[in-house]
Amino acid sequence: MTESTEPTELYLIRHGIAAERGTYQEDSDRPLTEVGRHKTTKVAERLYELGVRFDLILTSPLVRTKQTAKILQSVGLSDRLEESDDLAPEGDFAHWLTWLNQWQAGGARLALVGHQPDLGDWAETLIWGESKQQVVLKKAGVIGLLLPEAKTPVGQSQLFWLTPPKFLL
Repeated sequence: MTESTEPTELYLIRHGIAAERGTYQEDSDRPLTEVGRHKTTKVAERLYELGVRFDLILTSPLVRTKQTAKILQSVGLSDRLEESDDLAPEGDFAHWLTWLNQWQAGGARLALVGHQPDLGDWAETLIWGESKQQVVLKKAGVIGLLLPEAKTPVGQSQLFWLTPPKFLL
């Protein structure tokens, strides 16, 4: 990444509609449903139409999030896609912050594809410095944050986008 004075744009994206809990032996194996794939594709296409692009899509290793991330990539939102265990349910926020400090460059656009309540909690922590478990991100919903260039964006980030998928369909 090249250095810039622009803040990093962080997009938190929840996976699309997935198979019901308990329908697969392992929760991590639950895929997107047909409806989930369709709606996620429509959301991704709308983001593309709005000019949203990512330097990197970082995804949880679970099937439903990887499928969501691949849909985002397939419509042209990013050429780069990587997995991170930090984005799995109950992932390691502190470890992800360390990764972010090594990766981050001003002006970059990063998408995280993960799970609720983690993404909502992470957004609250980045904005207010703590989670109050009040931000709920709908399936295929998007939160956009501007991360400051400070070493830690905790409690210093700005919310610029919070939308459920129905406003992007």
